[in-house]
Amino acid sequence: MNGSRIDPVLHPTPILDLRPTQMTVGLREVERKRKAFADMRAADKSKTIATHMVPVVRGPKGVLYVTDHHHMLRALHEDGQKDVFVVLVGDLQKADPEHFWTLMDYHGWTHPYDDKGLRRVYTDLPRSVKGLTDDPYRSLAGELRSSGGFAKDSTPFSEFVWADFFRSRVKRKTMKDNFGAALAEALAMAQSKDADYLPGWCGPSHPPVQAPTTPAADKKARK
Repeated sequence: MNGSRIDPVLHPTPILDLRPTQMTVGLREVERKRKAFADMRAADKSKTIATHMVPVVRGPKGVLYVTDHHHMLRALHEDGQKDVFVVLVGDLQKADPEHFWTLMDYHGWTHPYDDKGLRRVYTDLPRSVKGLTDDPYRSLAGELRSSGGFAKDSTPFSEFVWADFFRSRVKRKTMKDNFGAALAEALAMAQSKDADYLPGWCGPSHPPVQAPTTPAADKKARK
């Protein structure tokens, strides 16, 4: 260590001590992450955990609230991992308890919506990642982003914004019976102008440009 740099000190934090700030996850996405983690060698697992620190806000009584990586945390928990490393992105422990969630909302650090897209009271938020319930539309949005249907965006909880877009457009039964077909539907919708206001939209913004043709090719085409 030199005089101009302070090396970070990482303290393992129990996963089940971290409080979620959302109500749901896409369990299909959780399972994909769990399998990927399970297939890693021990050294690679340790490296992944060390380099994917979980952002948290310290709230009243020192409780740590997760602002991102809920899917990863649930996957690590289901794989048997006990601890992760966290990085503090906000300290609200001095806030009055009745104002704490107002501040969390103001900063975009919470998304208290259920699997039907309905807003719930903050006391309904689960107390650990074990209590996160499944929202299949969040799985659909996550799979769509992984497939290039929209770009990663800095908008808080952007995948849930996309999930809500599909909630009235893609049938749950289609997702249950044929997820591939549901994903194909979602991709077509994501590239349409109906979705161009959503975060990370990357559909076509201009009509396709036709390649220039030669006079000979024009003459042949007119025959």
